[in-house]
Amino acid sequence: MAAALLAHRAGGHVVVSSAGTLPAAEVDPVVTQVLTEAGVDLSDAFPKPLTDEVVQAADIVITMGCGDACPVLPGRRYLDWPVTDPEGAPIAIVRGIRDELNAHITGLLASLPSS
Repeated sequence: MAAALLAHRAGGHVVVSSAGTLPAAEVDPVVTQVLTEAGVDLSDAFPKPLTDEVVQAADIVITMGCGDACPVLPGRRYLDWPVTDPEGAPIAIVRGIRDELNAHITGLLASLPSS
């Protein structure tokens, strides 16, 4: 959800990759619904596993409470956004998670150098 929101809001100004320590088989339908409500296109979205290569390619790594399961490499900026896992949550909760992620994204985008 965070990657899709960030890519949407950044409008092509940042490259966004998404990966999880235990990716689901597909994007949760409730997540799809709340992102569609926000105007986010998920036509190309699918869960992917977190690999060292994904982290190596990143300047900023955003984690969501993965702890020791996430690779930590020197020279990367790490941000942890401890949000509730939306899996199986009612739509009202998932909307709240979306809004919380949007607030984090606002802060992140404001912290990036403008080009």
